[in-house]
Amino acid sequence: MVPKLCVAALMFVGAAMAAEISYPPVTPVTFNKDVLPILQKNCQSCHRPGQIAPMSLLTYQSARPWAKAMKSAVVQRMMPPWFADAQYGHFTNDRSLKPEDIDTIARWVDSGAPEGDAKDAPPPVQWPADGWLIRPDLIVQGPVFDVPAHPKNNVVEWMWVTVPTGFKKDTWVTAVQIRPEHPEVAHHMCLAFKPHTPDVKYFEPVWQDKSRDEEGSAIPTSGPTFGGRTNLLNGTRGLEDCYLPGMVSDDYSVHNAAKLIPAGWDMMINLHYTPNGKAVTDHVQVGFTVAEDPPQRQYVSLMTSSVQDPVHFAIPPNDGNWQSPPAEVTFNQDVELVFLMPHMHVRGKDMTYTLEYPDGKKEVVLNVPRYDFNWQLGYDTSIKVPKGTKLHVDAHFDNSINNKFNPNPNRTVYYGEMTWEEMMNPFFGVVVDRNIDPKKIITSRGPTANGA
Repeated sequence: MVPKLCVAALMFVGAAMAAEISYPPVTPVTFNKDVLPILQKNCQSCHRPGQIAPMSLLTYQSARPWAKAMKSAVVQRMMPPWFADAQYGHFTNDRSLKPEDIDTIARWVDSGAPEGDAKDAPPPVQWPADGWLIRPDLIVQGPVFDVPAHPKNNVVEWMWVTVPTGFKKDTWVTAVQIRPEHPEVAHHMCLAFKPHTPDVKYFEPVWQDKSRDEEGSAIPTSGPTFGGRTNLLNGTRGLEDCYLPGMVSDDYSVHNAAKLIPAGWDMMINLHYTPNGKAVTDHVQVGFTVAEDPPQRQYVSLMTSSVQDPVHFAIPPNDGNWQSPPAEVTFNQDVELVFLMPHMHVRGKDMTYTLEYPDGKKEVVLNVPRYDFNWQLGYDTSIKVPKGTKLHVDAHFDNSINNKFNPNPNRTVYYGEMTWEEMMNPFFGVVVDRNIDPKKIITSRGPTANGA
């Protein structure tokens, strides 16, 4: 038994030792020193005036009211949007936050979201003016279109508009941005290029009216011209660059490559508007950065699909895990695979890209286990793909009540252009020698559909 006197002595000595121990002061987390650099790197490309995010995060004054929402979004990994499974592939544009960045934002909010010393703030990012993410050398004026507030069935059908590029000589472009004036009603805008024909009517919309039911869905009909687009795309290289939520511009220079637009070719712009109850007049512009000299490598945008005939693409009612027919292409050239972008609509659930090499080896290069139609993300990579390799893409759809975006789980869903219809379109981009014919790079298994 320890005498009481000894216990008291030990307590005294312990207290004295504790008093002599000095702990480093806890460094406060502030907006200017700690949070702003994270926002500049990962968030401000969308969260600034004129871009697709609903609030600006450029300054403390604009970000402070959203502090608690910011913490919730990053802790739950809802923001920044990034859906690639980390077990597969390597992506140079990975926008997901590091754990230490998430912790920094959480601690900032928990400590009262202090601003800190203005001297600690990094210089503001010098974003291109007037909503441009690139600094275009050339801007092509696109169409002006009146988007009605309440069209029939709340549908503005897909349309194509042909505009002159103005390129008098073969031009290698290193970046492209399609810029709608009203992104709040712009569902998507995509480009295709084709040789000029004498009878072309510039700036005149071309679309196909469809028979639609009371919910606005197209009544499916069998035929080889899905959506009326096959004939329109004859003579083109297919869809090339797109504006989508989460995909605002394309930069080929990061791959030391450029894309060729031949002299005298016209540009076709595919427009899809989603009315929001407010009538607006939208003006589309397309910006290009131009290479001074021809590159050694060319960038080629490609895509495929699981099916073209909408009658044979039918998602049953209340099916929460419907597997679509796969999409598959074979590479006829050695390529560098540099870009992958799954595309489905509101019932899209997951998509997986798998390479099968000539020796039989299979490699999953992208797995998106939780697809979110609200963010059409592209994934930049670098994979040497030898001739004879197959790209196989699988996808599942959730047509059940558990899908919060599902407008009606009790109906069969067919292939179609509107968001409440469905698509299964794997986009991808490759880099090849500049002398390779883009039309000879791949062979698709079965019919394909061009669309977004």
